[in-house]
Amino acid sequence: MFVAGRVAGLVTVVLASVFMLVGLNLSRRRPMHMRPIPGLMAVEEAVGRATEMGKPIFYSPGYADVAGTTAPPTLAGLNLLSHVGRLAARYNTRLVTTVGHANTYALATEILRNSYLSEGKPDQFDIGNVYFTSEVQFAYTAASVGLIQREKPATAFLTGYFAAEAIVLAEATAATQSMSISGTTNYFQIPFFMAACDYTMIGEEFLAAGAFISNDPDLIGSVAGQDYVKVVGIVVLLLGAVLRSFGNSFIMNLLKK
Repeated sequence: MFVAGRVAGLVTVVLASVFMLVGLNLSRRRPMHMRPIPGLMAVEEAVGRATEMGKPIFYSPGYADVAGTTAPPTLAGLNLLSHVGRLAARYNTRLVTTVGHANTYALATEILRNSYLSEGKPDQFDIGNVYFTSEVQFAYTAASVGLIQREKPATAFLTGYFAAEAIVLAEATAATQSMSISGTTNYFQIPFFMAACDYTMIGEEFLAAGAFISNDPDLIGSVAGQDYVKVVGIVVLLLGAVLRSFGNSFIMNLLKK
């Protein structure tokens, strides 16, 4: 009836769906606590710093597309861009943005347009402050570094998908003495961000940024559901390791089905 080797995967998908529904149901019934994320807590301070100094904010969600394997961090970066855009509109602070893909550029411009509209200042949105650089990695990097050096922003956000260009951009913001907030899911680049930026959101902290900022029960519930799945997965792995240490292969054989 079932294909050998696929049963465990099917059961995992079903259980994950159940836990997601449980998380959504609980979040709709009562408020759920989310652990404070320092990088997100500092966003208003960072925007306020730029406002007080009369300097612009630099923001980049990376050079990647909003489709494929780079979609989650890029979309998370655009989600945070919406929040930063609203704050910049509220405080009349100039926000400059660089992106490296045509699809990302289209989304970024509309997101910022809606951010200014939501603050009642649609006329202050300047599409000229959103720069489409290049889909070539280091062409995007060179254009972004050049903009940072010219504008000398008070605050810089590097939140999205970043690869080898991460340290170049982070050092560029440090050289201009910008307060920098970074976030990515690429664990190869996290050490460089942590070394050069004031705040770094690590992996899933960054992906949960939208839920934290919006305080939307559905988003918070989905994060809680994912955490429940992880807890169960960790328990199963630990139980399997302990049983295997005593020569019992029950969990191992169960996962092979």
